[in-house]
Amino acid sequence: MQSIFDAITEWLKALLVEGIMENLGGLFTGVNEQVGEIAAQVGMTPAAWNAGVFSMIRQLSETVILPIAGLVLTFVMDYELIQMLVDHNNLHNFDTWIFIEWIFKTFAAVLVLSNTFNIVMAVFDVSQHVVQQSAGLIQGSTAVTPEALDNMQAQLEAMELGPLLGMFLQSFFVQFTMTALNIVVFVIVYGRMIEIYLMTSLAPIPFSTIANREAGHMGHNYFKSLFAVGFQGMLIMVCMAICAVLVQGIAMGGDLMGAIWTCVGYTVLLCFVLFKTGSLSKSIWGAH
Repeated sequence: MQSIFDAITEWLKALLVEGIMENLGGLFTGVNEQVGEIAAQVGMTPAAWNAGVFSMIRQLSETVILPIAGLVLTFVMDYELIQMLVDHNNLHNFDTWIFIEWIFKTFAAVLVLSNTFNIVMAVFDVSQHVVQQSAGLIQGSTAVTPEALDNMQAQLEAMELGPLLGMFLQSFFVQFTMTALNIVVFVIVYGRMIEIYLMTSLAPIPFSTIANREAGHMGHNYFKSLFAVGFQGMLIMVCMAICAVLVQGIAMGGDLMGAIWTCVGYTVLLCFVLFKTGSLSKSIWGAH
């Protein structure tokens, strides 16, 4: 009778160990894959992320917004000319060079406005290059070794049935938190790209004000906002890298129960920090 009871106990222990390893092993080994997927998403330019949406946004910008930006540019440059004339005592101190300066500024403003999309895409090309370079370093240093997983399994096999049952329930909860993390990452990454498309669609209007000293703050702030949104991807990658390194440390630990709840805490903290990357990036670039 005792042998039957022991056999059932061993069978239940093996079943629980297998379930725990499936939950936690998938968590630890999946972190690096998640970092790679995020790197691929945040490292894409607007044109590469979704060609169909980008084409629609570009057509709207060039056919609807660009004519309005042309009117804004006309008003801004007329105001600029009037301001230059007033600054020189209503032409009493007449200098021919002020008209040459105005013509040059107008030419430069028209040139910038006509190449708005090239400038915007150049900003995201730079941020994409930075994210791709950082992704290579991050993915190469956060992998959990198979020896760590084998050590974890050995610790589980040495535990009794009761603690294993509690461990299984906790590991199931960890899987739930990681699912929530995936949803948060999806919202942030896709929301960031939609924000980029919205900013790109209205790009000609702020670009049309750059030539003027008083109204130019609109264009300057927009340009800083572009860099902020672009380099937000870098901050997202740094957050995921920190999470990956912390999870790697958990996998090497000896207290498995403490490791599970520490991982839950790291997951909640990561979700909070990911939501802060947008405002942090704007703060760094001085955009508002």
